[in-house]
Amino acid sequence: MKRWRKNVDVHQVTDAKPSLTSDIHRREIRYLVQMGIRTVCLILAVVVPVPWPFRLLFIAGAVFLPYIAVIGANERGEPAPPPTFQDPEANQSEIPLHRREIGS
Repeated sequence: MKRWRKNVDVHQVTDAKPSLTSDIHRREIRYLVQMGIRTVCLILAVVVPVPWPFRLLFIAGAVFLPYIAVIGANERGEPAPPPTFQDPEANQSEIPLHRREIGS
């Protein structure tokens, strides 16, 4: 049997990025876990009688974890690479990478 196309790109479901809903859910869970760790650090710094080096470590965790948690919660997966136009065999009917997400 004769092949009509030489190079056929096959896109698989496993190549797809996670949905926006699952990405938001993952970031929410991560944020809540980090805020839980911050709460534990705050309680340990105030309530538990530990030496000052440990107390300072707990205070630093309570102060800096919110910043780290917010930065991580606002992060949206991997950025799409910029489109390249050097490939002469590029499929012109394909949706560009920066336009594939619905609602962008």
